Amino acid sequence: MSNSSSLALLTEEQAADFLSLSVRTLQAWRLRGAGPRFVRAGRAVRYQQSELIAWIANNTVGR
Repeated sequence: MSNSSSLALLTEEQAADFLSLSVRTLQAWRLRGAGPRFVRAGRAVRYQQSELIAWIANNTVGR
């Protein structure tokens, strides 16, 4: 994965699609202080693809 793609900022919709979740789930997690880290630019919420990948790795359960 190239460095520029890992730093790409995704919209809520894109991040939800990337994680196979609903936008409402991401919104609920943000309100609770849970879920992947995000960037707030004014009122806009964005997710770095690298943060989503790290969140997946940190929440993977298995042997």
